[in-house]
Amino acid sequence: MILVKWLYEKIKKRPAPYYYNYSLWTIFMKPIRKFFTNVIAPLCPFNFIRIAIYRMCGFKIGKHVFIGMHCYLDDMCYDLMTIGNNCIISYGVYFACHGRNQDHYPIKIEDGAYIGMRASIISKTPTKDGVVIGQNAVVGACTLVNKNIPSGATAVGVPCRIIQ
Repeated sequence: MILVKWLYEKIKKRPAPYYYNYSLWTIFMKPIRKFFTNVIAPLCPFNFIRIAIYRMCGFKIGKHVFIGMHCYLDDMCYDLMTIGNNCIISYGVYFACHGRNQDHYPIKIEDGAYIGMRASIISKTPTKDGVVIGQNAVVGACTLVNKNIPSGATAVGVPCRIIQ
């Protein structure tokens, strides 16, 4: 890949994109991880199998966690997502650690948090912690979370606002 990166930079006369730094093993494993995290796990009817697949793909998931079906966990940033113990993530929740022309920032869900159906958690905060959903925090259904939620708080709306 070093040779390909060098050729790209010589021909195009600009820095190579970030993915030119990937190893061959990473290039081989990315589509396999994507298949498991986006096709197999979200459609699996058994939570313990879903959690096992996500853990096998590299996500850090605590004990006694429920992740509903049809959730999207950002497979490109599996190492930036942390889900604590005793969390409930309802059906259809979307997690994104990056977007177009954005850097990659972490998402951390602390112990006991609840995330309602169809919520979107998008980490666009350029801090080392990214977006943090605090202990025992509640995120309402269809909420867009793009900032930190304090411990014990309830957040609703698009974009989210704290109501308790």
